[in-house]
Amino acid sequence: KDTEDASEDYAAGISATCRLADYLVCNLSSPNTPGLRDLQARAEMGRLIGHALAARNESIPDPVGRPPLLVKIAPDLDDAALADIVEVVLETGADGIILGNTTLSRPASLRSAHKSETGGLSGKPLMALSTERLAALARLTQGRIPLIGCGGIASGADAYAKIRAGASLVQLYSALVFKGPGLVVRVRDELAAHLRADGFSSVAEAVGADLR
Repeated sequence: KDTEDASEDYAAGISATCRLADYLVCNLSSPNTPGLRDLQARAEMGRLIGHALAARNESIPDPVGRPPLLVKIAPDLDDAALADIVEVVLETGADGIILGNTTLSRPASLRSAHKSETGGLSGKPLMALSTERLAALARLTQGRIPLIGCGGIASGADAYAKIRAGASLVQLYSALVFKGPGLVVRVRDELAAHLRADGFSSVAEAVGADLR
């Protein structure tokens, strides 16, 4: 958080780890690190992704062996900011976008005595916002960029909603704290049931179904 050159730091991290990774993520969206979200601005993001891709490509010259590099963005971005990010990703050749991280917003439905604490909100209260922003991003990308949906997934129905909103893949984390690692298998099985019920033979067929 005290770096003088974020691009160089990201590049150094990628050089050190890219041979071990299935995929790489430039996380530009945690609200708990001062100044990090400023890297989502168009010029800064373009420079950072360029350095990151160069570090990966230099470390792994053979394109076949390179892990994909994705950019993780916030669910608090408006349509104009999303459009800028899409253009940067297309221009630089990054491999995908993850939406989203935790949110600075506080839904009116929150009941906890701690609801006004600073920092990022994760888990179920994030589901509606992150899915709506995912759909907005999918409308902008038009299938040109793979999207990973995350934020609030706690069931197969949640994962299915992300897929129908445009996600090719999904991530979950907070729900594992409350439901344990067995949740992954339950999400898989519930998702398969939802796909079959709606007549889809694969996840790919359902991607973006709500946007058609």
